[in-house]
Amino acid sequence: MEVKIGVQHSPRELVLESAQTPAEVEQAVSEALAKDGVLSLTDEKGRKVIVPVAKLAYVEIAEASHRPFGFTTR
Repeated sequence: MEVKIGVQHSPRELVLESAQTPAEVEQAVSEALAKDGVLSLTDEKGRKVIVPVAKLAYVEIAEASHRPFGFTTR
């Protein structure tokens, strides 16, 4: 699943592919906001992304879209 994180005063967003479910990511974001700490997520390759919640602009949670490639018929 794809997670996009907008950071205040940054023209680019952080994008990561996560093996977590949308509910798990939403819970992690909610807990980080409640504690006023940091949002910590891990991508599919094991890399951690840590963002202070004071700098979060938005978090977009979306299912990964599987795009067909090559020669396909519909």
